[in-house]
Parts: sequence; structure tokens; C-alpha cells
Amino acid sequence: MKVLITGGTGFIGSHTVVSLQEQGFEVVIVDNLSNSDRGVLDRIGKITGKKADFYCEDICNRNALKNIFGEHQDIAAVIHFAAFKAVGESVEQPLKYYHNNITGLISLLEEMKTAGVHNIIFSSSATVYGQPEILPATEDSPVLPATSPYGNTKQINEEILRDFLLVHPDFKGIALRYFNPIGAHPGGWIGELPIGTPNNLMPFITQTAIGKHAELKVFGDDYNTPDGTAIRDYIHVVDLAEAHVVAMKALLNNSLRENYSVFNLGTGNGFSVLEVIHSFEKTTGVKLPYRIVERRPGDVEQIYASTKLANEVLGWKAKYSLDDMTISAWNWEKMLSEQHFSSGGKV
Repeated sequence: MKVLITGGTGFIGSHTVVSLQEQGFEVVIVDNLSNSDRGVLDRIGKITGKKADFYCEDICNRNALKNIFGEHQDIAAVIHFAAFKAVGESVEQPLKYYHNNITGLISLLEEMKTAGVHNIIFSSSATVYGQPEILPATEDSPVLPATSPYGNTKQINEEILRDFLLVHPDFKGIALRYFNPIGAHPGGWIGELPIGTPNNLMPFITQTAIGKHAELKVFGDDYNTPDGTAIRDYIHVVDLAEAHVVAMKALLNNSLRENYSVFNLGTGNGFSVLEVIHSFEKTTGVKLPYRIVERRPGDVEQIYASTKLANEVLGWKAKYSLDDMTISAWNWEKMLSEQHFSSGGKV
């Protein structure tokens, strides 16, 4: 089977490409490299020994998509990762996010329809839940008003996909609501590589530990949690990637009762910011300089997933521990640093 991956050189996308290739799928990648690096393709090849067809294109460009589907008429399904994802930037530049994230999905669905490709997995987010009144969050938890344009694009895109599938019963789609993916491939060849200052906790931890930042800021220690810091459900990116393969097989095998399904992807456990820091220090032996600062506006106090539906319906369950996540992220950061110096500043 051949699968098209949009955003396939990004953090989650690249790990999913690896998992798909290891399971025998052929992969076509389309990515405009706005927040990733072409070198990821070589690193994927080092892991799998396989090459993916790659197109440096923007998915908002329907002509480009039309040509790709035309060149690969045996594509069986699409996994859609491509989107801008920085919460803070989305607040500052809302139109950029609404145009790219929403137009991208609409363009993709239109060209899938024209090409006769009837299976899609959409990369959604736990941000749709906001701060749930009851934890853990289930797929039936209320979708609350978004706190950022980024979060709002995820909600809107879920609605677009649901409405599209409602009137196209021959199509099938799954929205996967991720919690907080961290970690890196165990081999250390691929991992999270944000352009500019990281927005997420783990790359900021590893970059601080390697010396790229003087200290890590912990936003708030006065939350109503055991240690006062915010709690999230962190999931190893390899677990997340493997969930996409399981979901893809469910689509292609017609094993789901409805043509539109939603699943949470997490571990079902909540870890605080300080617990992540302590895990990192324990697994790496590196003392991390950090400082408590004021809460960050818009941050949720605590959220973690109920993964019962994915466990029972898809037969998927997260395997990796928090310690596995932190040590793998550190190994990736060290590999980046070694390659940076050995290549004269180029990774």
C-alpha cells in the first residue's frame, strides 16, 4: 500500500514515515520545509534503508497536489500532518494560521476526491478540550472554546472533516487527538528539531542542557497540582507514530463501524513539569538549570487522556515510559550537537 504523508519531514511526520516503512508501506512525502529540514529524508533512510518520494510543495497549492496524485495513482490513503503549530505565533498572526491550516485541509480533501483517494487520518490535538472539568479527558468530553487561533484551526478542521465525511459515505476518516508528544527515535537519527526558539517543553530542556540556553523557565508553581506545576500527558513520539500505522490498517481493513472516528492518543498518565525535569536529570545525569517564573497566559492547569477507546477499538496502547522519553530526547540532542561540529555548523 502507498500512503501520502503531508508534513512528513516534521517531528511526528518523520517518525510516522519510519513506522510505515518498517511495516511495509510505500510512502510519498509532501512538505514545504517551513519548519523542518531536508536532511531528515537522509536520516529516515539511515533507519529504514528505504527511500520515500519527496515533493517540496505547499499543500495550499492545489495544482501541486493534483500533480502528485496524478504521478502516484496507487495512493491508498493520506495522513495529514502539515500545519503551522506555534500557539503564541498564532495569536500574533491569526490570518496566517487560518489560511494555512484550514485552506490546506480543504485543498487536500478536494484533490483526494478528484483522485479517488478515500482514506484520511487527520492530526488533531488535545487542545480542543481546553481545561476539562472532569479528568481524564475522553473523546466525549466537551470541546471548549479554543484559547488560540492554532487550537481553533484544529477544532474547525475536525468539523470540516466530519461534515465532508457526512456527505461522502464512501470516504473514511480518523481524527487523532494527540496529547504531548516528546522523545525521539531510539537510534538518535530523528527527533524534534524546531526552527528558532522552541515552544515546547522537551526541546527547551534538551537545548538548555546542551548549553544553547542559560536556563529553563518553569511557568508557575502555584497550580492546584501536587508540586504546583502544570500537568500534561506526555507520550513518546514512537508510540504516537505506531498509532498512526494501527489506525491506517483499521481504515484500509474497513474494521471501523463509522466512516468518521475520533481517538485520544496519550498514556493516560499526567506528569508535572518538575517530574519531567527530574526524569531528565535522573536518566541523563545532567543537572538542569531552571527558574520558576509567573504563569504563562492561556496555559491549562492539568490535562491527561483516557485512552480506553484507542486501546479497545484500535488495539493500540502506549509502551514507553517517561524515562524512555527523556533519555531518547537527550540522545537526539547530543547527536545534533555532534553533527553540528563535525559538519562545520550544518546538521
